[in-house]
Amino acid sequence: MRESIFAHYLGNSAAADAFKAGFRIPNVLQNLFGEGVLSASFIPVYSKLIAEGDRDAADVLAWGVGAILSLAMSVMVAIGVIGAPFLIEVIAPGFQGDTRELTITLVRVLFPGAGMLVMSAWCLGVLNSHHRFFVSYTAPVAWNLALIVALVWYGPTSTQDGLVIALAWGAVIGAALQIAVQLPTTLALLRRFKIDLRRSAAYLKIVFNNLAPVVAGRGVGQISGYVDNLLASLLPTGAVAALNYAQILYMLPVSLFGSSVAASELPTMSRVAGNLDHIGATLRLRLDAGLRQISFMVVPSAAAFLLIGDVIVALLFQSGHFTHADAIYVWAVLAGTSVGLLATTMGRLYNSAFYALYDTRTPLKIAAIRFLLTLVLGYLCALPLPPMLGIAQRWGVAGLTASAGVAGWVEFTLLRRSLNRRIGRTGLDSAYVIRLWLHALIAAAAALAVKFALAGHGPRVVALGVIPVYGAIYFGLAWWAGMPELDQFVGFMMRRLRGARRRKPS
Repeated sequence: MRESIFAHYLGNSAAADAFKAGFRIPNVLQNLFGEGVLSASFIPVYSKLIAEGDRDAADVLAWGVGAILSLAMSVMVAIGVIGAPFLIEVIAPGFQGDTRELTITLVRVLFPGAGMLVMSAWCLGVLNSHHRFFVSYTAPVAWNLALIVALVWYGPTSTQDGLVIALAWGAVIGAALQIAVQLPTTLALLRRFKIDLRRSAAYLKIVFNNLAPVVAGRGVGQISGYVDNLLASLLPTGAVAALNYAQILYMLPVSLFGSSVAASELPTMSRVAGNLDHIGATLRLRLDAGLRQISFMVVPSAAAFLLIGDVIVALLFQSGHFTHADAIYVWAVLAGTSVGLLATTMGRLYNSAFYALYDTRTPLKIAAIRFLLTLVLGYLCALPLPPMLGIAQRWGVAGLTASAGVAGWVEFTLLRRSLNRRIGRTGLDSAYVIRLWLHALIAAAAALAVKFALAGHGPRVVALGVIPVYGAIYFGLAWWAGMPELDQFVGFMMRRLRGARRRKPS
């Protein structure tokens, strides 16, 4: 909803470019020190203390991490606000004049909000360790609502530059709301407030020893993302915004079907005890089951991005300043993301397995390899390749996402090979993956037939015909084939519905 309204008022304009680029710069704090990084270093140690029944030590550790993190974020936010002009030179050197000045203003407004989102990730780490996933993963709704209110309130009357500045302030307010949603449950789980760095020193040392390689590994991934933005800023106007629209859609299945499984598995895998053979056997079972769950939903997502991505993009974004030509442009970028979608999503689960084994260095080394590949392939596909193929330079942004997908497959292959050497063979059966792709392609063929039949009826009507057909045929084929992943999904939904009916007052 947020991105749809954003597209309506801002489209692929220079102001949209400025906001998307400006948002990514302070967002480095959230990505370097936020959910994934903090989970990898904090949750394994904290969960272990809870499993051993040492709740006092667990509470002292949690408060110690929170205190150190808040101090570090305060310093980094101040540096970011002061150093915004220098950051723009590094991240978006292609921006000039008014676009550059607007981006600097946005960065200065957004940095405090990013710092607050890191503290929200501390709450998430505590909640996930206690298997309280609902609050932590619905809290970002509050952040999104704040941005939606800003867009709806200021969109009809403000200039595009004024709107993105108001939107930046909405992001700061939303970050505060995201913490406020999680804080009551977090404080209830931490039974008493006590900061004793001396008592928790041994555990803090483990956490921050693990944190450094994870931050470095995530930093490599972030640099890769910023390289994409840098290269996109060298392309014609609209490339940065199109890249970010596509990445929003790309991150949806990664988050729903990859990060969610990885986040829920990490505390459980971290609590596994026993000898190496027992730990390896348990991790293999959980990994293989998680990979099947992930691929069952990610394969049809990748096929949809590739084959009916224009319908999806038009449904969400085609309105106001976002035209049909913009939808086709973003579809090309989105189709590029389908190349590495499955590999990137499964890689999240493999990273969790390494973190559960207290190994944060192996993912770092492999992430560095991915970065080098992304840098070289991204440059070649974005800048020299389009003129060589005789196509407009603006289409080079699609080469960025496709080349990143190739690098993602290399990273996933190296992660799987390294982990398999330690715990034994893991991974998906090739026949299972082929069956999923076959089902997705059959569903896509039927959806395309509906698309051509409804041509000329407008993006919403077409999408309401195409997308349900695609989903119904894919799930119908899974039911016909007797896939247990469908049964698990349906069973989960039925249990949730029965639980809701039991809680409903008479």
